[in-house]
Parts: sequence; C-alpha cells; structure tokens
Amino acid sequence: MIEVKTEIYEEKAVLVGVVTQEQTEEQTKEYLAELAFLAETAGAFPVKRFFQRLPYPNPRTFIGQGKLEEIARYLSENEEIGMVIFDDELSPLQLKNIEKELRVKVLDRTSLILDIFAKRAKTAHAKTQVELAQYQYLLPRLTRMWTHLERQRGGIGMRGPGETQIETDRRIILNRISHLKDELKQIDRQKSVQRKNRGKMVRVALVGYTNAGKSTLMNLLSKSDVFAENKLFATLDTTVRKVIIKNLPFLMSDTVGFIRKLPHNLIESFKSTLDEVREADLLVHVVDISHPNFEEQLEIVNATLKEIDSCEKPTIILFNKIDAFTFVEKEADDLTPMKKENVSLEELQKTWMAKKQHNCMFVSAHERINISQLKDLLYDRVKEIHITRFPYNDFLFENYTDLE
Repeated sequence: MIEVKTEIYEEKAVLVGVVTQEQTEEQTKEYLAELAFLAETAGAFPVKRFFQRLPYPNPRTFIGQGKLEEIARYLSENEEIGMVIFDDELSPLQLKNIEKELRVKVLDRTSLILDIFAKRAKTAHAKTQVELAQYQYLLPRLTRMWTHLERQRGGIGMRGPGETQIETDRRIILNRISHLKDELKQIDRQKSVQRKNRGKMVRVALVGYTNAGKSTLMNLLSKSDVFAENKLFATLDTTVRKVIIKNLPFLMSDTVGFIRKLPHNLIESFKSTLDEVREADLLVHVVDISHPNFEEQLEIVNATLKEIDSCEKPTIILFNKIDAFTFVEKEADDLTPMKKENVSLEELQKTWMAKKQHNCMFVSAHERINISQLKDLLYDRVKEIHITRFPYNDFLFENYTDLE
C-alpha cells in the first residue's frame, strides 16, 4: 500500500482597513487585529497590515488610488502573498476594480466570515444555513466571476455567450436559494416541535461575542462535552443540555457567537438557530473581560439581540476570563488621562456590580473561579421564573423526568 503524504499550505495575506470620521485609528488597528484572528481561523497567515485615512471609503476602489498602488508594489515585491483581505464588505464593482489592480485574490470581511462558517458547519442544519448565505452573497457578484471573458470580447460571438452563461448561473442560484429556503422551513418546523416537546422547563441561553468562552462555560455547568476552542466561531449549531443545580432542573443552550459587522445574510439564515435565544426565559451574556475592547463587544451583542427582538429579556452579565485580565497601573506623577488599560479588575467589578446590582458576575470558566457563586445566582434567577410560572408548585422537582 502506497502512503500518500498530504501537506497543508497556509496562504499568506495582506489586511486592509480605513480610518474614517466614524472610526478612529485606534479602533481601526483593533479591528484589523480581529480581522487577523479571523484570517488565522480560516487558515491564512497575515503578513502585513495597511490602513488609510479617508473621509469615506472610495466608491470605486474602497481605498485611494495611491494606497492601492502602494499595496500593489508590496505584492510585486513579495510574490508569495496571494490574497488581500479588506475589513469591510466590498461592493461587486469595488471587488472587480481592486482585483484588476492587484491581480491577486481579494476577499472582504463578509466572504471571510462565510468561509469560516462553511468550514465550521458540521450538521445538515448549519450547512444549509451557511450555503444559503453564501449564495445570497454570491448572486450580485456573478459578473466579477466572468471577467475572464473580457479578454475575448473582441472575438466574434464571444460576448453574447458570456452574458447568457451569467444569466444561466443566476437562474441556477435563484432556484438553489429557493430550495434551501424550503429546506430551512422544514428544519424550522422540526426544531419548533422539539422545543415544544421540552415542556415547561425554564430555558437559559448563553449569548455573547465569539470566543468569549460560552462553550467552556456550558461544559462546566452541564458536565457535557461541547466543542470548545480558542478560535472564532468554534460553535455554529445550538446545543441544548439539561442542567441541574441543587434540586432545580432547567435547559441551557449554547448559541453561535456574534461579531462586529456580522453579515446580514448570515443573521437572516441563522434566525432559526437564534430562536433558542428568542424563546429563552433568561439570557446569560458572556463577556471576555480580558479583551481590551470588551465594552464595544458587549454593545455589539446587545445591538444584535435588539435586531432579533431579544434585548428586553432578563439578563445576567457574566464577565469571563478574569484569570487573563491585565492592567497597567499609572505612576503617581502621571497626569495623562486615564485609559481603559489603567482600570483595575476591582474597579471594574465595583462599577458593573453597581450598574447591574445582583445580575452581574466575574468568573473564569477555564480556572473555575467563582463558579459556585455563579451556580447560586443561576439557581436564584431560574427559581424566580419557575415560581412565576408555577405559583402553586411546591418545588417537587423530583417529579421531573430526564430528557431523552
């Protein structure tokens, strides 16, 4: 038997962002750092980052012509780099013009996230959702895929068939989109029946920015084995487990993580998955407090919850990864303004505890710090909901049967 050796080639990439009136240079650098993490999750190796200050993105090439030429020169000097990734969604025209100038593969943030979702999707449900989002993204960009015909437009009869092929592909994709939507409707009906069969047990949903530690926390509380990894979008499929704290059983779901500029097509495709959030009685918003920009991540998740009509639900704010939290203490004679990295964990705890009162916790799921206190808090909140739902139930929880 001949052994075949396979090698995994890591594509090298250049990252590009813009500093606008709405986005500072510091924010742009943070966003490019997140884009680099996305690229690494997809299997690329970022080697260089470019950004440009603009009043607004160029409608033709996103960045200015001078910056585009600078990137083109860098690529010509480093021929091993075959990909450029932009930290925003590009229009079909922008994609076409940029590829024409740079002559390498060009991706935008949306296509990169879709690629990661396609790679991470394991179940038929997730694969169908991702495929639908991919086709919806691809449909207006079909013309760009047929640019190889431009070289032959002078030839007799070549232009017409090119246009015919584009229309054929468009019709095929539209039919496929319609078919996928029908499949998702069928899956949604099945999921709805499954949710109804869970009875009247209290439902708790873990929500948060991607890579905040939701799956690790789920494993800890439910004693299950949900896939958890230090990469973005490790979890795509919603996992539901029965959790028992003291004598009180309830259902806990681990949902897909949110992210800045999450493609609208993905939100639409994953609405059935997010039904677990919409139908939850209690949300546990997990925040990675070790991230330097955790407050913005918190707001992004809140904005996404608002988009799916779930922002008014009872919520526990759970600041995770306190073991990885770091801060820089200011010198006594340092008169510069206080920055977020100069705020200690103790100060943050006092601030957020005052804001959220008894609906806020600081934990480390990885190191199991304050987990017993979290269980007590969950028990109290779930018990309150249970009493409201069953006012005459004397907490005879032993009558609950295990879920099959």
